Amino acid sequence: MSDTRRCVVIPAVKKNAVIPDQLVKRLAGVTLIQRAIDTAKALAPGDDIVVVTDSQEIALICERNGVRHVCNPGLHLATLDIVRELRGVLEDLARSYGHIVIYRASCPLLTADDIEDAYATFLREGADCLVTVKSVRHRVWEKRNGGLDALLSQDETEPSIYVESKALVMLDASALTRGEVRKVVPYFLNDRAIEINSYQDWWICEKLLCRKHIVFVVAGYPAIGMGHIFRALMLAHEVADHRITFLCTRESELAASNIAARDYRTRVQQGDDLAADVLSLRPDLVINDILNTDADYVGRLREAGVRVVNFEDEGPGAHLADLVVNALYEEKVDDPRFLHGHRFFCLRDEFVNGVRNDYRDPVRCVLVTFGGTDHSDFSRGTLDAIEPLCRERGITIRLVAGPGYAHKDAMQEHVERLGSPLVEFTYATNVMSRMMEGADLAICSAGRTVYELAHMRVPAIVMAHHEREGRHTFARGRNGFAYLGVMEHFDGAKLTRVFTQLLDAGNRRRLFDRQARFDFIRNKADVVRRITALLDDTPAPENA
Repeated sequence: MSDTRRCVVIPAVKKNAVIPDQLVKRLAGVTLIQRAIDTAKALAPGDDIVVVTDSQEIALICERNGVRHVCNPGLHLATLDIVRELRGVLEDLARSYGHIVIYRASCPLLTADDIEDAYATFLREGADCLVTVKSVRHRVWEKRNGGLDALLSQDETEPSIYVESKALVMLDASALTRGEVRKVVPYFLNDRAIEINSYQDWWICEKLLCRKHIVFVVAGYPAIGMGHIFRALMLAHEVADHRITFLCTRESELAASNIAARDYRTRVQQGDDLAADVLSLRPDLVINDILNTDADYVGRLREAGVRVVNFEDEGPGAHLADLVVNALYEEKVDDPRFLHGHRFFCLRDEFVNGVRNDYRDPVRCVLVTFGGTDHSDFSRGTLDAIEPLCRERGITIRLVAGPGYAHKDAMQEHVERLGSPLVEFTYATNVMSRMMEGADLAICSAGRTVYELAHMRVPAIVMAHHEREGRHTFARGRNGFAYLGVMEHFDGAKLTRVFTQLLDAGNRRRLFDRQARFDFIRNKADVVRRITALLDDTPAPENA
């Protein structure tokens, strides 16, 4: 016996199948037995793989795949103890191998990487046996005297209960020869521990195996705001049929923490080569929400056979992407891959059932919000400019700051010093639609908020933080907004003058009426449909 050799044993007994011909039926395009053989061949050469079966059909599949088999037409697994059921075969193999890996074809989600990781645990622990288990949080009962008795105490300090998964058993050959197993270690496989024991399990496994991998490459930090993050999260919520990973650019620590808090798999760019970091995740589709991209970056993704969708991209890389969604830019591009303008603005779900405002006079509530970061602190300047007039007229000020607002503590102290019951300060709200409900007028920056305001029918005074925001031309008078231009230095006097004008019923009514035609509820479904359609026809790598 060689202690360094291992053998992979695949039980494939047709009589024990839950679904007729389960082992030779195609699951996501590949039969269960073929999938198991392919996985095993990633672990060991064909001579070190043994399929134990009762089926001539499966024996033939083994021959054609160049793997060994033991065929016994009378074989039937009578118990759940696979080691006992296959003891004769295992003892024969123990003469030639130091370790035996029993791998069940009925667990198709298991990968070669999973098995290698389990094997490393088996070696590290110096175990006689490793079994795959899943932890469960159920109350366990026993039927006794016509009733139920709890088998376990309800004390939360009681140890967890583990249920064996049929996926893997690993054995040290010496334990078989001496007939004694001294040390058994668990390997937790909760995410991929689904065993096919029913048609429902089959359907679930097929759905999971057919999933594609979507990587969102996002940026979010004070200089560019958090809007890219919020949009990417919104889209991720819509593609539950696929695996999602977020990759944040190096400077986007704020974005990474925000995304990870929502339980998405999150990574941060490690080196200077963003494309290399993205490709290391092996995506089928990449959605870039990082502003302008360059041709080299997008070109490398396309050469690897990855579909590419870019948002708010006016860089050289945009022309290489499969789809570009520039909802914030109204300029038309003569290319069907470019979706531009407010028809493609994706409204967050919380606004779908939001109560749109009716016109009322006089103004009772003003909303002040400058996005997720407001790095120029327009919030403070705006509050100081309009608060005296609002106090005089009894107008409530709803001041809402995003999660990246760096002046939170100073603003709270300032509001307390004002001592006005009419000023409400809210930080990092998750219900922006509620903040807009009941607002008669708003003051904001020129980002995505203006579309939400138009949908909720809130006329607004808009100040752009920078030139790029200034090119978001939806925020103009024709759509119900008073645009003050790019405000590199806050101009409180100009704001106060326009604010006073919009307190006049006639001026504000004209803006309100221009917003009546907007309804963005259906836009998101259209954009998501176009994105996911790209996954239905994933190209082969150009250098394949």
